[in-house]
Amino acid sequence: MNEFDETSPGKGKRRREQTPLQRALGLLVRREHSRKELGRKLKARGVEAEAVDAAVARLADEGWQNDTRFAEMLVRNRANGGYGPLHIRAELGTHGLDNGQIEAAMASFEGDWVENARDLVRRRFGESGPQELAQQRKAADLLARRGFDGSCIRRATRYDPED
Repeated sequence: MNEFDETSPGKGKRRREQTPLQRALGLLVRREHSRKELGRKLKARGVEAEAVDAAVARLADEGWQNDTRFAEMLVRNRANGGYGPLHIRAELGTHGLDNGQIEAAMASFEGDWVENARDLVRRRFGESGPQELAQQRKAADLLARRGFDGSCIRRATRYDPED
């Protein structure tokens, strides 16, 4: 038995309460967070607003938290997950990023949105893509729900596999 085991005879729980900084760092080591998201999570765990602001500011100053790095990671992950630029821009906006940060993150994406849309269509409708009008409509609806724009949808649903 160790000192953290609740069943130790004569000993209660001996875990010390984590500081707001430790809690924030614990969240960041799992994955990137935006400043807004990190603050919201700490406040939800009962940390006072002043302590949250101080912890998040310190982690940002020391490079542990970085909204630019977070935004670039989110763009990469969502694009690889089959989401389009409209969806990703909207999601970045919910994380408290300004337009400049959003545009910079979107510009950091090195892929091709049309090719991403085509890959998604191929996964759902086979290598030859949607052949019938009904299938093309379903593919277009899927891409629209995933955040691709009209031009991208047209090019991805009406394509020649040799393209």
